[in-house]
Amino acid sequence: MTSIGILGAGRVGANLAGKFAATGHHVILGRRSPMEETATAAEGTSPRVSFADQRTTARTADIVINATPGDSALDRLAGLRTELAGKILVDVSNATRDAGDGLPGDLCYPGSSLAEQLQAALPDTHVVKTLNTMLFMVMTAPDTLVAPPTVYVSGNDEHAKKTVTGLLGDLGWQPAWIEDLGDITTARATEAMILVVPHILRRHGFQPFAVSLAR
Repeated sequence: MTSIGILGAGRVGANLAGKFAATGHHVILGRRSPMEETATAAEGTSPRVSFADQRTTARTADIVINATPGDSALDRLAGLRTELAGKILVDVSNATRDAGDGLPGDLCYPGSSLAEQLQAALPDTHVVKTLNTMLFMVMTAPDTLVAPPTVYVSGNDEHAKKTVTGLLGDLGWQPAWIEDLGDITTARATEAMILVVPHILRRHGFQPFAVSLAR
């Protein structure tokens, strides 16, 4: 199975780590430092989940997932250019400014996207954007929603996107629910979808949902 490194040990990273480990992958959960607090959901979930600092995680994993806060991800990952060279980087974050109540506000990169910025900063890495248009619990349990959800995929490298599509299948995403939008510039569309999220959360609370395509 694939060795998957996850940068970010919060709710998103811990949730993904548990599901990938359950499907047979070895997961390295990358913390800022060895002593960083890790989400309880990740601790002890599986012997397939190990912990390391983020640089070691990026260097040793076959595929790396960015689950760090989007507003600081570019600076953090640009410093890992050597470690990420030649690898697939799956970006699941959205770069927004805090609206003042802990919810997403304005985009950090209007007219662009975090994924595009990462691809420019990491030219030797295959960046694939996905899983950024839903609450974190839906990432690993899409079938729990009443209506079939959509997960969008953006990236320049077709082989990288095919590999990531396979990983989405491991998370429970059916082929009919996966929408390949095209190259990395299409990520600006899905990242902009985050602007609807705070309005939904303020009206309905923290309930699972995905921004999906209905046909």
